[in-house]
Amino acid sequence: MKLEKGQIIEVKIEKIVYGGEGLGYYNNEFAVFVPMSVPGDVVKAEIISLKKSYGRALIKEIITPGTERIKDLNHITFEDFQGCDFGMLDYNAQIKYKKNMVEDVIRRIGKNNEVIVEESLESPVQKNYRNKVIEPFSLNGKEIITGFFKRKSHDVFEVEDNMLNSVLGNKIITELKSILNKNKVSVYNEKNHDGLLRHVMIRTNSFNEAMLVLVVNDTKVSVIIKNILEELMKKFSEIASVYLSLNDKRTNVALGNRNILVFGSETIKEEISGIHFNISPTSFFQINLEQTKRLYDLAISMFGNIEDKIVVDAYAGTGTIGMILSKNAKKVYSIEIIESAVKDGIQTAKENEIENVEFICGDVNRELGKLIKKELIDSIILDPPRKGIEEESLLNIARVGIKEIIYISCNPSTFSRDIEILEKEGYSLVRVKPVDMFPQTSHIEVVGRLVKK
Repeated sequence: MKLEKGQIIEVKIEKIVYGGEGLGYYNNEFAVFVPMSVPGDVVKAEIISLKKSYGRALIKEIITPGTERIKDLNHITFEDFQGCDFGMLDYNAQIKYKKNMVEDVIRRIGKNNEVIVEESLESPVQKNYRNKVIEPFSLNGKEIITGFFKRKSHDVFEVEDNMLNSVLGNKIITELKSILNKNKVSVYNEKNHDGLLRHVMIRTNSFNEAMLVLVVNDTKVSVIIKNILEELMKKFSEIASVYLSLNDKRTNVALGNRNILVFGSETIKEEISGIHFNISPTSFFQINLEQTKRLYDLAISMFGNIEDKIVVDAYAGTGTIGMILSKNAKKVYSIEIIESAVKDGIQTAKENEIENVEFICGDVNRELGKLIKKELIDSIILDPPRKGIEEESLLNIARVGIKEIIYISCNPSTFSRDIEILEKEGYSLVRVKPVDMFPQTSHIEVVGRLVKK
């Protein structure tokens, strides 16, 4: 029987594959990928795309739920779960499948069949853990809403209570929308490039403080918007900082080039391991604070005899982990290419009286080579962006002969690719542990330790 787009089929889900989608076989032979499905599910699903050897389908009805599916069978779509593509799984199943996905890419992409992938480090909080959210504005009729983009579209759907955003963040966004609707503020239309409201960003900290950043399609701070922000701030004593981000460009990037402080302090603070960090609108800071502490503790514990070592913190951002390392290491060199991040790191070190971290602004590939000529480096910790590390940089690290590498990655695929390169250059992957930084989603962080053979 030939399948057609739009056809409703019945399929049993056999497993979850890398990326988080369920996989079943129609008539036991044709592969069908089904988002938001659980192994053991028997579902009616609508075919949305077809290739020669596989298709994709969306659940229309759950005939029989898998044992690891949450009890609420009325929620079946990506939108039902507020864009959380693992929200349909109970938490123990989430961390099990995340470990399986890490193991899959290490074997398949990393070509490593020997290293034991440890159990996933579960998050102590599974909901309302995000200390930063950015939501786009849209209109539902004449009502101003914020929310998430529907899967593979720019249509926004609203949720009453964002399950990942902090409780305080949710309260502030709800009240902001009420004030904006009362004042009938226009909403940005990306097709026509008109209207004012583009995005709202909320950052919160463990001290129950918040930073609000309202992103508008404008070149100045208008009196109306300033009055709205003032009204909001008066309703929440927890709001410590209010910015207006001016973004009048045709772009998908949320924040504008000019972030203007309207009320309150320039930054909010966060604390890890007794070190206080300043957070601005553009600062990079891990979004799940409690699990971040566990992630960094894990990474540091993977070093051998850290007290005697000179360590490089590469792709350091604002130097968070390097400064935590500095409490035990002999010396830390923090290398980061983004100048503003380096300045933030220097300021944080100064405020916390940290004297054994040296900040270097520049490309890791070039700066590491220069550094190694004047200093004997024992270990390096890598925490690159999702795209991983350039092969040239990996080869240079190998040529330098650094004995120990700790690699933190938010993308197991690029982690596995980079590990294969390093193993070819004489390193051995001796430890791998997934870390669940993002409960309710299929994303997984991974930490690995490599030693020079």
